[in-house]
Amino acid sequence: MRIEIVQGDITARPVDAIVNAANSSLLGGGGVDGAIHRAAGPELLEACRLLRSGELQNGLAVGAAVATPGFRLPATWVIHTAGPNRHVGQTNPALLASCFTESLRIAEGLGARSVAFPAVGAGVYGWDARQVAQVALDAIRGYAARSKEPGVEVAEFVLFSAEMAAIFRDVLGGDAAEPAAAGHSADDPAAGETGGGRS
Repeated sequence: MRIEIVQGDITARPVDAIVNAANSSLLGGGGVDGAIHRAAGPELLEACRLLRSGELQNGLAVGAAVATPGFRLPATWVIHTAGPNRHVGQTNPALLASCFTESLRIAEGLGARSVAFPAVGAGVYGWDARQVAQVALDAIRGYAARSKEPGVEVAEFVLFSAEMAAIFRDVLGGDAAEPAAAGHSADDPAAGETGGGRS
């Protein structure tokens, strides 16, 4: 799996699926969640309401993921994952890691070959950006090592701010010499990853 670090707007990424740092209600919010809902159009909220009236009547569990169409986005799919909120005592890094691995599992089930991730948990949910970067790296590495079937070929971590991108590149050992807009890629899954979002 090739891993790329991109500074930019996740809603504009021409990938098969983007990951939404959602809340358990799936009904929209601030940050990345709000940006994705605005860019996808009102059909996305309606699709999420349908999920809530059916299989997810109690909301999306922390660390779980579910997909909807991307509607007006360049991406075909939106994979919603509910990150753990440190402010309410959800401090287990395994829950955060699950957001990344479950999103990849859903993506593979959809036949997606390219997926863009934000920095799940690094915004209002209170996780330190460096810890998010390390958890994301470990989760993606581990998933790629266990995956037996050809699946996701490119995992992008899309960061809205230059500051967040710099933190992730530092933690993940990426080559910051490349222009941020062009992204940084690592053919070796052990090399570089990033998470992103409007922070």
